[in-house]
Amino acid sequence: MSCRVVVLLSGRGSNFQAIAEAQLPIDIVAVVGNRPQAAGLAYARERGLTTVALDHTEHPDRAAFDALLADEVARHRPDLVVLAGYMRILSPAFIARFEGRLLNIHPSLLPAFPGLKTHERALAEGVKIHGCTVHFVTAELDHGPIVIQAAVPVRADDTAAALAARVLEQEHRIYPQAIRWFAEGRLLNRHGRVNLKDDPASQSVFPHGA
Repeated sequence: MSCRVVVLLSGRGSNFQAIAEAQLPIDIVAVVGNRPQAAGLAYARERGLTTVALDHTEHPDRAAFDALLADEVARHRPDLVVLAGYMRILSPAFIARFEGRLLNIHPSLLPAFPGLKTHERALAEGVKIHGCTVHFVTAELDHGPIVIQAAVPVRADDTAAALAARVLEQEHRIYPQAIRWFAEGRLLNRHGRVNLKDDPASQSVFPHGA
């Protein structure tokens, strides 16, 4: 039986596209966007997937919107909820409802650089390795248990845009991998640490030629 997945997005959904095209053992039962004109919703419709547009600006506050969003997500009976460029902080009530089956990808090697403008901050700090992280979502922003990370070297002549593009390539590699592991029941999430069942290999990825 395929893993039932609901995807949440706000924009172009490039990570969602990588997931949708990765031939994973999942069934994407709905794609939900908080911006009706999001390109990711258009892509989902082109693939014949169920789409739902819930405009957050039409609701009085975050709690009211997230309550509606949670009910909509739950209606599709997901085994896993995937944040793919969902650009809103989720309320504690939403997270509690789906905790343990709620994944996000963040463009840094967490716990370094939580929040926004990760590439600019990495360059400003002069780090030599940057990357991305797939993690389970908890109430503490960008601090949930880490599933997999990918690293890229930081070049002396990097701009934020160039670094972001290389990191995004790795995001498209590791997010489908994390979802595959979840769908196959291979993830052990205990005491804030995630490991693979029966596999001692490190859950890290380095690009070819790094």
